[in-house]
Amino acid sequence: MFLDVVDLRSFYAQPLGVVTRRLLGRAVRARFNDVRGLSVLGLGYATPYLGVFREEAERCIAIMPAAQGVVRWPATAPTLAALADETELPLANSSMDRVVAVHLLEMTPNAAEVLREVWRVLAPGGRLLAIVPNRSSVWARLDTTPFGNGSPFSRGQVVRLLREALFTPVGWGEALYVPPISSKWLLRTAVPWERVGGRLSLPFAGVHVVEATKQLYRPVMIKKAKLSPVMDPALVPGLPAG
Repeated sequence: MFLDVVDLRSFYAQPLGVVTRRLLGRAVRARFNDVRGLSVLGLGYATPYLGVFREEAERCIAIMPAAQGVVRWPATAPTLAALADETELPLANSSMDRVVAVHLLEMTPNAAEVLREVWRVLAPGGRLLAIVPNRSSVWARLDTTPFGNGSPFSRGQVVRLLREALFTPVGWGEALYVPPISSKWLLRTAVPWERVGGRLSLPFAGVHVVEATKQLYRPVMIKKAKLSPVMDPALVPGLPAG
């Protein structure tokens, strides 16, 4: 079930949301470090992470699910955000080069359909960057942040979901090692938490950050043909054998 867009906007206006935006923004930028001349699409509530692409990408737009609601983005320029059914995007086939999905796959009741629609609008060689809550983290257990709502994922669940939708995972990371507590002292130590957690590959990161590429052909299982036994011809009664 989608959170209301008002609640999402309110979270990112709070100190914990500001830190979340900074930490996840670094993870997003590390994966999509050069989008010059490319088309970038943000799905779900991805606008906190799209600002770095606006001046660089050829086109940068945001589509928010109808069940969530939409807010104006950017605030001081012609709007680049639209409202749509996440399973029926108003975009042409192969029209986008990069897709950033945030607060989407864990919220929608149709994650497989959403990914098939993302596959449709991505160009050949296009990349999807999905940020999903880690089911073993504290972030997924507390509903004080958006990542504590919806259905979190294990690493294996994310991989299976992507592969079934014809995506091949090509990059993996985690983020949000700092506990989701609105303590000024704790938030000031968020960057060291992130560095130590990433260096040691600690298992309690708040989110998975998965980069996947569009797979063009579905693998086909080849079955061995079953050979019918060769039967000797039978004599029909009443007819000469010759």
